[in-house]
Amino acid sequence: MSITSSLNAGISGLRANATRLSTISDNIANSATYGYRRAQTSFHSMVIGSGLANQGAYSAGGVRTSTLRLADQGGALIGTQNATDIAVNGRGFLPVTSELGAQLHDGTAPLFLTTTGSFRQDADGYLRNPSGMVLMGWPAAENGTVPPNVRDNTSALRPIQVAMNQQASFPTSRINMAVNLPASETLSGAVGDPSFLSVAYFDTVGLPGTLDVTFQPSGAANTWNMSIADQSSGAIVGEYELVFDNSPSSGGTLSSVSALGGSGSYDPATGSVDLTVGVQQINLQIGRLGEAGGLTQRGSTFSPAGVTQDGFGAGNLIGLTIDASGNLDAIYDQGFRRTLFRVPLVDVPNPNGLTSANDQSFQVSRESGQFFLWDAGDGPVGEFVGFALQESATDVAEELTNLIQTQRAYSSNAKVIQTVDEMFQETNNIKR
Repeated sequence: MSITSSLNAGISGLRANATRLSTISDNIANSATYGYRRAQTSFHSMVIGSGLANQGAYSAGGVRTSTLRLADQGGALIGTQNATDIAVNGRGFLPVTSELGAQLHDGTAPLFLTTTGSFRQDADGYLRNPSGMVLMGWPAAENGTVPPNVRDNTSALRPIQVAMNQQASFPTSRINMAVNLPASETLSGAVGDPSFLSVAYFDTVGLPGTLDVTFQPSGAANTWNMSIADQSSGAIVGEYELVFDNSPSSGGTLSSVSALGGSGSYDPATGSVDLTVGVQQINLQIGRLGEAGGLTQRGSTFSPAGVTQDGFGAGNLIGLTIDASGNLDAIYDQGFRRTLFRVPLVDVPNPNGLTSANDQSFQVSRESGQFFLWDAGDGPVGEFVGFALQESATDVAEELTNLIQTQRAYSSNAKVIQTVDEMFQETNNIKR
């Protein structure tokens, strides 16, 4: 009978609003939880009787609910003082694994997704957030480059572990030589005094070395012989004849470079020569033909102020940082940094279909669709932000408003049940 259906509808209304109250309570309780994604309860009507005239009576179906974690709606970003506090500016999730999963370095660690995290090294060097989740990434090679990796599974991802007491060096691979030679020394009747230059470099084990460079006027106009010797071994590693232009448009720039005595040839496209120093290769940039910026010959002054090299001696690890592309770099006290890992951003077709887990983490489900590992800034995903965390997505004012509405709706449904009870009482009184 329809009066019974009214009672059932009232009970379903109480149950539905109790569910909504639960999600509101969760949201308010986590209003200060970094990375929290709010839960939402939706109501759906249940229709049992259509109420057509030929059916005579209408049966109330009541209401049912569904809850959804809005994983695609994040909070605002706030700045912090920790370089490995990580947030994502845009779409995408950080790949993390559990405390037990951190022990698996064979690509089988379970994948969890999180939206932000304050990661710090533990006693074993793992980057953990306060709940124990360990950040994962692709390991970089010794030279800091990250090889190509598969994107649709986690076989190449590894829990990030960085030894606290490690040392590293960066061998010199490139020397830029922006040096001005005195044109006066190649004039007819000039003494032809040589110019000397010492260039520091670092070898493959982080030890310093020196290249002694001698510029000797050859006796011909605008022509010099450049000799490069490794001070530690005394070996000549390069000899070249340098001819400089004296035309009105390109005066003072290189006109030609010729290798002498079996030295590495000059590449006019890059303006460089390759030197073999011990077991390492050093690319020496001396400038392209007809262009300033490398070796020049002007005036009467030798000016070697523009010599730089890219190597560093052995340094101690003093910190970690992450850039917008997801490269996790180690910073050393010698002033250089080296990429250790690249952290990808995980994306799924339906973020709201992810399965919620503890500690603001999620797992891939059938409803979310298959995940894909993107480089930050590529495809649909955003970028990494270091020194930042993402606030809770809870709007307390909105939740309190919803709380008032839920309280009133709950009271109204209770009133329906009370009214049905009184009607049943009246029905019982008819018998008397």
